[in-house]
Amino acid sequence: MQVDTLEIQPEIRADLHALAEEIHRGETEILNEALAAYLAHERRAIARMREGLAQAEKGEFVPDDQMEAFFSRYAD
Repeated sequence: MQVDTLEIQPEIRADLHALAEEIHRGETEILNEALAAYLAHERRAIARMREGLAQAEKGEFVPDDQMEAFFSRYAD
């Protein structure tokens, strides 16, 4: 297995260490799991953006009334 070096901010390192002790798992195992989840999340986000751009390029947009209804739900 290849070993890489990664600088971790001190406050994150402390949180990681505390979590590892609390749940009785290795820090490397937690980091690998977290990194895999982050990468999967980012891949999904990029795929959704690409889908949206492809729809926009084809002229497929949400009708104005649907957009207004969406934003009115979240208005203060």
